[in-house]
Amino acid sequence: MGKVTIDPKAIDEVLSRGVDEVIVKKELRDRMLSGEVLRVKLGIDPTSPNLHLGRSVPLLKLRDFQNLGHKVVFIVGDFTGVIGDTSDKDSERPMLEQKTVKENLKKYVEQAAKILDIKKAEIHFNSEWLKKLNYVDVAEQANIFSLAEFIARDNIRRRLDAGTRVSLREVLYPLMQGYDSVAIKADVELGGTDQRFNLLAGREMQPHFKQKPQNIIMNPLVEGTDGRKMSSSWGNTINFSDEPNDMFGKVMSASDALIIKYFTFFTRVPMAQIVEMETAMRNGTNPKEIKMRLGREIVRMYHSVEDADKAVESFDRMFKEHAAPEEMPEFKISGAMSIIDVLVGAGLNKSKTEARAVIHEGGVKIDGVVINDFNITVKKGSVIQKGKRHFIRLV
Repeated sequence: MGKVTIDPKAIDEVLSRGVDEVIVKKELRDRMLSGEVLRVKLGIDPTSPNLHLGRSVPLLKLRDFQNLGHKVVFIVGDFTGVIGDTSDKDSERPMLEQKTVKENLKKYVEQAAKILDIKKAEIHFNSEWLKKLNYVDVAEQANIFSLAEFIARDNIRRRLDAGTRVSLREVLYPLMQGYDSVAIKADVELGGTDQRFNLLAGREMQPHFKQKPQNIIMNPLVEGTDGRKMSSSWGNTINFSDEPNDMFGKVMSASDALIIKYFTFFTRVPMAQIVEMETAMRNGTNPKEIKMRLGREIVRMYHSVEDADKAVESFDRMFKEHAAPEEMPEFKISGAMSIIDVLVGAGLNKSKTEARAVIHEGGVKIDGVVINDFNITVKKGSVIQKGKRHFIRLV
């Protein structure tokens, strides 16, 4: 085992920055100050193909522990992903097909590597141990908990009170996440506040298997670009895999009220600098200037400094000069094509009805000119713009 860094100031920041609750804080702090190498666990289910910045909050915390010399364990929930967790849902999450989960998880480790030093991390898929369990094993685990504990959860209680179905499958999920901690002998588990019951399940289960109960660090859930919790199912995410210009544009589209929160949770810009920026905005600095710095930093983290600089230039070009970016996606057409078919074919709109509505609202330009005619045909060489940020060149 390697040596860990014992820096009280750094440890206190790990236990406070972007943290809602620590169980048990004094105990965990003492262990970190003792020089003990801790096994720090984070599990993510592949319920969608992309990791987004909401997922980066515990991943960055995992990297913080890694930087201090602790052993980080990243678990891809290929087994739990099929079963489905409803901790943050007000309705039953449908079971996913194994094929869907396999497709989604293909690039999870690659995406996590944008934050973690993946060569030093321990990577697992939880089917490694969960597939081996039999009915006796599950019964033994289930005996640790009572049904009353499960139905006391807020979202489950609301559904029961409303007469909404709660499946027995949902009762099994906390057991599986808890057993993940047993399987990898976790000292610390990270997760969102919506995971509280599942995180505590591991802590309660470990003593039964002669292990010390894990400590827990919970982060609050952060809003997406539309002000609701960032979620793939709502389409309000900023994804690790977004192209630089799109990533920057999404950051700029978020509410000014989220700037400081995004800096705190989604970056590792020193907190002293973040406090200075917050003070500057209170004293009259245009929030757009600070937000552009935020966008640059996030693009730099997931792409490069060069990409970040280009994204800023592209944004300035579009919004200050009202011009199209120099680089944009291309859409191949043969001869003349209706604008409606182009918008749908290029993926700018999901349907012809939606495309017509956007045109009616003045949201489409051809070569910089707003159109309101659904029957216009376009040719190669034209630039189509939908909204403020979406451009395609016809080739």
